[in-house]
Amino acid sequence: MLGVTDLPTYLAGLVLIVLLPGPNSLYVLSAAARRGVRTGYRAAAGVWCGDTVLMTLSAAGVASLLQGNPMLFGIVKLAGAGYLTWLAFGMLRAARGMWRSRHEPADVVTEQAPAAAERPFRRAFVISLFNPKAILFFVAFFVQFVDPGYAYPALSFVVLGGLAQLASVLYLTLLIFGGTRLASAFRRRRRLSAGATSAAGALFLGFAVKLSLSSA
Repeated sequence: MLGVTDLPTYLAGLVLIVLLPGPNSLYVLSAAARRGVRTGYRAAAGVWCGDTVLMTLSAAGVASLLQGNPMLFGIVKLAGAGYLTWLAFGMLRAARGMWRSRHEPADVVTEQAPAAAERPFRRAFVISLFNPKAILFFVAFFVQFVDPGYAYPALSFVVLGGLAQLASVLYLTLLIFGGTRLASAFRRRRRLSAGATSAAGALFLGFAVKLSLSSA
């Protein structure tokens, strides 16, 4: 079909890959839990746009450029790790405030900044974009299912990318609505909210370290 081979195997692998936790899905879940469905979808839209850019760059051959230029790969890698670290410390600062206010009455606790100030779309977009490993992954994974004899391989990449985005839409939608359920529990239990925010910050630090130590 349009130069795509072994579609069932691709779909099975795609499901497993989408379900793997990463900074993108974690941020969408966090945004939905803290701000609600609308903010969750803003963050998800940033992920989808970022992934679309990476898929386009992959099809255009930028993956080969990154793989063949260690200095360029290192610059992009460290920029991404730095951004994840900045987000992690922001979450940890918020968690510290939650721990300090956990015994205060509900009407005394300081309200969070409005969602517009957080700019969830931009944050999610940058998280997705500053991931050079994702570009290499898209090429390495997609190319296995492209018929080398097909006259229009770019069209095959479009089909594979479209299916990947559809899987991402379904998965992030589940996370968003799951996050709103978590939100009600977080509002009732401030220790749970502070603990979850601390864990998210620690995970983002882990993602930053993992990215900074990765190689092309």
